[in-house]
Amino acid sequence: MDSILERASELKQALTDFVLDAEGDLATALETYSADQLARASQSQQKDRKQQDLVVDTFLTAGQVGNKTPLELFAEGESGLSEGDRQLLSNWTRNFTGLFAIQQILPDGFELMNWLTMKTYIVKPNSSAMLEDMARLKVGEIVVTRIAPVEDYWTFFSPYLQLGNLGKPKLAVAIGNFKQNHKSDLYGDAPELLEEAWKSVDRYHQDFLDFFGSDEVTLPGYQLSKKIPEFQEFLTQRRLDEAGIDSSKSLSEMAQEAGMGDEELGDVAESMGLDAQTAAKLLNNKNAVKMAAPQVDIPADLKKAEQVTVLAHPRWGQMFLTTHTQFINLLESDDWQSVKGADKLIRSYLEQSTINAFVWHRLAETYPAQLQKVLREFLQRPDFDVKADLDSLLQSNQKPLEPELPEIASVPIHLHDLFQEALAEVTKSQKPKSDKKGTKGFQRA
Repeated sequence: MDSILERASELKQALTDFVLDAEGDLATALETYSADQLARASQSQQKDRKQQDLVVDTFLTAGQVGNKTPLELFAEGESGLSEGDRQLLSNWTRNFTGLFAIQQILPDGFELMNWLTMKTYIVKPNSSAMLEDMARLKVGEIVVTRIAPVEDYWTFFSPYLQLGNLGKPKLAVAIGNFKQNHKSDLYGDAPELLEEAWKSVDRYHQDFLDFFGSDEVTLPGYQLSKKIPEFQEFLTQRRLDEAGIDSSKSLSEMAQEAGMGDEELGDVAESMGLDAQTAAKLLNNKNAVKMAAPQVDIPADLKKAEQVTVLAHPRWGQMFLTTHTQFINLLESDDWQSVKGADKLIRSYLEQSTINAFVWHRLAETYPAQLQKVLREFLQRPDFDVKADLDSLLQSNQKPLEPELPEIASVPIHLHDLFQEALAEVTKSQKPKSDKKGTKGFQRA
């Protein structure tokens, strides 16, 4: 084993001990971070030792103590580090968690491909024990782990979670779980993809404003269920116009322009989960985007809701709320405690993850005095100040104060294709009467 790899193992252990043995602000930050991250995981994952270790390993470089990371605090406090040590620690700021497919098994490690970005890495275990433990892994298997750069290769920065050799439907589910459990590491090694995804959220927001005319819309569920397909058509037409594609052209005309038969074009479109016009756009445009917008549909419970309020934001995305009108009525009531179900409604707004910080901040901006009065009485905190205390209340209820990439964000084409192929496989295996549609792109409450 390379001497630098052995030193990396020693430094990693020293850094871990530094954090686990810490007291004061660092210990508090680790406890808060771990609780938040494990709250995202399933009950079985919460009890998994490797999952817990992965959370701690992520905290080493992603956690915050004031305005510094634990890694920075460690480097500042260790006077005996060599220049090589400090360079290694500096490189570790680039570490990330990924969902990896094993491409090759090497004598001293593996070639891994990050499924989220399609980038490949030579990754070596930093101990002979770990190398021996990983000897049972096979090409094609999927693992979740965190890796960090060493020199011209990488090393495992955390234990690995073995998911096995997954077919497309299960792989699509694994990617969905990864996106939910490791949002801060989504496209962690491809900032250009993350930037494009965020741009797509802002663009979607502008499309929403252009179509609905406002960033807040309240409609009966059945009316909204009619509006969403119209909005989808609006989005498709706008993208076609931007690409210079005439949607009035027949499939044969577009196939001729693409240099293939219309049947062949239809097969391509179906395999990609796209309509013929979009397939033609991708085939004709050499500079076609590398991201694809998710298809959205309105869930059945929203279709049946008496009222649905849609709140839109260029970073938080769109929130679909079935109880927002009731909550506003509660705030506007002279005696909120006389409103039927008031306690349950307030508690749901505090506890449900879909009622995010943006929703609360919007309420605080529009109804500051009313919201403060209600929270003082509900929380039994007569000194509660909505300006000074709201954020800490939200954080105590596991509500991030900064937006995470919404589900409406476009995804890389290779992931879009995978999801469509997985859906096709699942649909094929189901009985004809089954017609379940996805709910991507919606946050609801």
